[in-house]
Amino acid sequence: MSRLTLHHLTGWITAAALRHPDDLSAHVAQRTGSSRPAVRKALVKLVDAGWLTKQGPASRPVYRPGAMRQIVATYPVQGLLEDVPWVRDFAPNFSMPPTVQRMVQHVFGEILNNAIDHSGGTTVTVSLRQTPSHVQLLVSDDGRGLFDQIRESFAIDDAHHAMLELSKGKLTSQPDRHTGRGLFFSAQLADVFEVHANGANFQRRGWDDGSWHSGRPLDRQGTSVYASIALDTPRTLDAVLSAWSCDNAGLAFDRTMVPLRLLLSPGASLDSRAQARRAAARLQQFSHAQIDFNGVTDVGHSFADELFRVFARQHPGIKLSPANMSPRVAGLVQAIRAEH
Repeated sequence: MSRLTLHHLTGWITAAALRHPDDLSAHVAQRTGSSRPAVRKALVKLVDAGWLTKQGPASRPVYRPGAMRQIVATYPVQGLLEDVPWVRDFAPNFSMPPTVQRMVQHVFGEILNNAIDHSGGTTVTVSLRQTPSHVQLLVSDDGRGLFDQIRESFAIDDAHHAMLELSKGKLTSQPDRHTGRGLFFSAQLADVFEVHANGANFQRRGWDDGSWHSGRPLDRQGTSVYASIALDTPRTLDAVLSAWSCDNAGLAFDRTMVPLRLLLSPGASLDSRAQARRAAARLQQFSHAQIDFNGVTDVGHSFADELFRVFARQHPGIKLSPANMSPRVAGLVQAIRAEH
């Protein structure tokens, strides 16, 4: 009977309803080894919970997927092509606005490709769920963990500093094959985006100025990436790509944002030139960088001077745009820029 719990059934009932609309009860009974009366009770619960719709007479019911839909599938990483699961196993089972589907497909492909190319794992599990209001994607691999891979490739030991570099974009250990756009744009497309790996968790909420926060990590091996997109979002893939292109055409990726919150440590403020150099690392790959002070109430003179005078003088072609500054920080930055 445990195989007839909603938790067990919801991972595959959407696909089953599409393939067996006229004989769903018989199919579920055969697949689970359960009795017909038990299956009928389970299907009633699925209808009540929004996972199925039911039409026709009681003797010959016709089932269809409801507003709640989900597909969960596990794949061996070796030889996996990220477009095949989307086309074969996922896209046919969902019904969402075309602009949302395009964004979901983009995030799906980017995150799954990262697991294939970078995780070093053997399997990856993909779960895509549609509710009446959102589409939720979770991709989990059993590999080494994202932040361990960054530590080895870039000698960045602190997970917060690793996330800072990831959040800027263009960070890749395989520059011949990747441009480092995947995680950056996936996070920008989502209303909620989370990365869990190596005992660390970082979250981005689209309504919170797009700032990154640390959270409670999942207790599991490998990397898990979660993304949620509202079905009624006005956001589009083209608009997001254009927002991070200086020509607003979406062809170049030459704008970025630096969330200084990720440099903060408990009991320590942003006071040193070393912290400023960390914030400015790799910004020469961009033409425009927004320096986000969200969550940072104060900084030291050395930090501000290194970033807005020393770095700015060394790289005059890069436009630095501070945002979300407290009055004191704004005054300090203004004074330093006046000296420049």
